[in-house]
Amino acid sequence: MSVQKMPSLFGLFTQLRQLRQLEEEQANSNQFLAQALVKEKMEGHRLAVIARTIALGLVGLLLPILNPNFHVLYYEFFVLLFIALGWLQLRLSSVGYSKGELGLIFLDLSLLTILFITPNPLLSEEIPAAMNYRFGNFIYYFIILAVGTLAYSWRTVWGMGAWVTVLWLVGFLYVSWFGHEIPQLSVAAATAFDGHNLVAGELDPNGVQPAVRIQEMVVFLIVAAILALKGWRSNQLLLKQADIAAERANLSRYFPSSLVDVLASTDRDIGAVRAQEVAVLFTDIVGFTQYAEQHSPEDVMELLRHYHAFVERSIFQNGGTLDKYLGDGVMATFGTPETKPADAANALKAATQLISETENFNKDREARGIAPIKVSIGVHFGPVILGDIGPSRRLEFAVVGDTVNVASRLEASTRDLGCQCVVSQELMQRASMSDETDPPYLANFSAKEAIKLRGRKTSIDIWTA
Repeated sequence: MSVQKMPSLFGLFTQLRQLRQLEEEQANSNQFLAQALVKEKMEGHRLAVIARTIALGLVGLLLPILNPNFHVLYYEFFVLLFIALGWLQLRLSSVGYSKGELGLIFLDLSLLTILFITPNPLLSEEIPAAMNYRFGNFIYYFIILAVGTLAYSWRTVWGMGAWVTVLWLVGFLYVSWFGHEIPQLSVAAATAFDGHNLVAGELDPNGVQPAVRIQEMVVFLIVAAILALKGWRSNQLLLKQADIAAERANLSRYFPSSLVDVLASTDRDIGAVRAQEVAVLFTDIVGFTQYAEQHSPEDVMELLRHYHAFVERSIFQNGGTLDKYLGDGVMATFGTPETKPADAANALKAATQLISETENFNKDREARGIAPIKVSIGVHFGPVILGDIGPSRRLEFAVVGDTVNVASRLEASTRDLGCQCVVSQELMQRASMSDETDPPYLANFSAKEAIKLRGRKTSIDIWTA
């Protein structure tokens, strides 16, 4: 039977460093995570400084009640100093590793340690250095640690626990070896409690009480570890939320934002193969091949970017799904992944808006002395097969069937008919069933004689615009 070795302290630090590097790599590769980390850091740090100021302010009000003497002003000064250091940390805060910020945290804890193990210079009475331990000041470390969980990463919180442990140990050793003592007080305590050695040891003014000091360090380290673990879990949730945001952003490239919310919340298998009736729209730029031959790559890409932008706008604003880019062409569907009664009417609206967007785009081009473009559109309504296709490593959601082929050939027929848009009688019939009364987009279309499409034996009734 093999025995697993417990990780060494060096191994633990190595694992923590590897976790930090992994989180940094994830942040660099995911813009949503990077934005979330920046927002979380700045909001958390601002909240932490406010909480720290309020907490220390309450401590400042409490001190004169606990110590109604002139020497309390010494501690009030440090309360104000720690409040100022908190706001300075906010000013220097940044996402990721920051030497300045870490330096201020270490200064915070170091000053607190010095304050707790050295006597108040304003005290008129001489006391042993070990007497400072009797004031129970260690609990104030927990305020700094608790506030730190609002502002810092889980690694920094754990670091604060380790730093406090080391500083308190150094302070304990310093007081034990070099601290000011008043021997006669120990003698007086031993005499007063003669025969009660346990009580005499506990009440010895020069005693540093090692067991209590060790207990404070261990408990603080445990609490810091628990808070760091909580911070790590919160970080993992943040990573998951960032991944979800990235997935939603990817969905929004193909679906309108309203549909993205539905897809993100549905339990239905969207990729399951099924048949349903949808409207299919094809569009492309007439003569794009010749344009690409006669213009620079920069001009070609600029045209495509502008063209795709208003095509996408026309599709999404009317509830459509951007199925795929086909070079200068675009295929869109209305009724995927979920069908709606107004799918055909929405497809017709999108076609009308696309014509209007093209006219506006051409006006801008002509104003700049650039030749206008001509866009062709074909729309059909009917049954399709949709679902995930392809091997497991390269799944793709696809819409296929005769309806898709007809829409594509209707778009191609615009060249022979000399129009911008050709829609089928099936689509017009379904669109006319919309709840709208005399929708304005129908006025742009007129019925034409039936035409024959390549690969089909029967003619198809059409409308053009």
